[in-house]
Amino acid sequence: MRQILPTIVVIGFMGAGKTSVGRLVARALGREFVDTDLMIERAAHMTIAELFRREGELSFRRREMAAIDRAISVPGRVIAVGGGAVLSAENRTALKQAGLLVYLRATPETLAGRLTGVTDRPLLNNTADRAGRIRDLLVARGPIYETAGDVAIDTDRRNVEQVAVEVLEWYRRRVGAMAGR
Repeated sequence: MRQILPTIVVIGFMGAGKTSVGRLVARALGREFVDTDLMIERAAHMTIAELFRREGELSFRRREMAAIDRAISVPGRVIAVGGGAVLSAENRTALKQAGLLVYLRATPETLAGRLTGVTDRPLLNNTADRAGRIRDLLVARGPIYETAGDVAIDTDRRNVEQVAVEVLEWYRRRVGAMAGR
């Protein structure tokens, strides 16, 4: 019987590279990649920005919780979750039980630069100072990301390929250590 390796869950703020890095990691490991934001959009037949506008954040968070439950129902996947997913203690618990969490960390300035021109992020709309808004959100979210993640990987001044290699190296060391117990 083939052992199923732990699921990898990529967490972090919007613009950290969760989807791009997750796809590369999944491809390198021959795993299925799942993005919970895309799952939500497909199920709702609308974008997340539209969902926020039409139904509000609370409705979106309920949909997000259901998407996470579906994503983790198949062991061994690589999963990217939305930036706010780990704010819920229930989501954090479910994700931790499903596998290993990789926090992709970046400074507010880096994140703001990556999100320049992006208009479909409800939490960043209606602000002239994106870096300031991101900084404010990270004050609240940063400690949660840090404690939820099994590892934190800095993404500043690095491309997605470099970050994916670091995730893979960490994961292989971690799985090797787990097998050695």
